[in-house]
Amino acid sequence: MQKQPIKMIRLKEVIAITGLSRSSIYSYINDKRFPEQVSLGYRSVAWVESEIHDWLEQKVSERRH
Repeated sequence: MQKQPIKMIRLKEVIAITGLSRSSIYSYINDKRFPEQVSLGYRSVAWVESEIHDWLEQKVSERRH
């Protein structure tokens, strides 16, 4: 079985996927309630796309219980 490549996404896409604002995302990160960004270099960060989707799935699952 082949490993899926890791896809990194920028803040603009994280906002589009989650519907959260920039400030909400960083607030959740500070509270350890959202996946942390990965530093790609000087003043450049991105998120692991699968971690964002996992977070969303968890939120939907919590709603159902």
